[in-house]
Amino acid sequence: MRILLTAIALFLVGLAPVAAHDRVQVGRLNCTVEGGVGLIIGSTKDMTCVLYHEDGGSESYTGNIKKLGLDIGVTGETHIVWLVFNAGRDPYANGALSGTYVGVSGEASLGLGVGANWLIGGDRDSFMLQPWSVQGQTGVNLAVGLTGLTIN
Repeated sequence: MRILLTAIALFLVGLAPVAAHDRVQVGRLNCTVEGGVGLIIGSTKDMTCVLYHEDGGSESYTGNIKKLGLDIGVTGETHIVWLVFNAGRDPYANGALSGTYVGVSGEASLGLGVGANWLIGGDRDSFMLQPWSVQGQTGVNLAVGLTGLTIN
């Protein structure tokens, strides 16, 4: 099931348009978010991520994702894939993706589910996680609201 959800997410990310021509793609961030229960007006879940660099390298991150807004239901482990862009002209340095990202998100599940997230932030707000990420999850839930993502 995990492989199927990840494959769907990767396929959909490939269909998403790049938001701005002056951004440089750093790589692809694959995150696994722990399952949990939506607390009606919000939730906080821990996650682990791997950034796969365009040059073939990779690095690991941990963090959490917080949602404020309508968040009702129960989800299993969620897989989110973002394309990562650097707004600056400086070369990417390991660990530079760490920081706080903010934006909006929405998701729905009935057995299998999907969602989308729009987030910007990081070091001096110079990184953008592809405006519309895709995610695959299992559970029964509905969530729409503001999202905060912390990457360490």
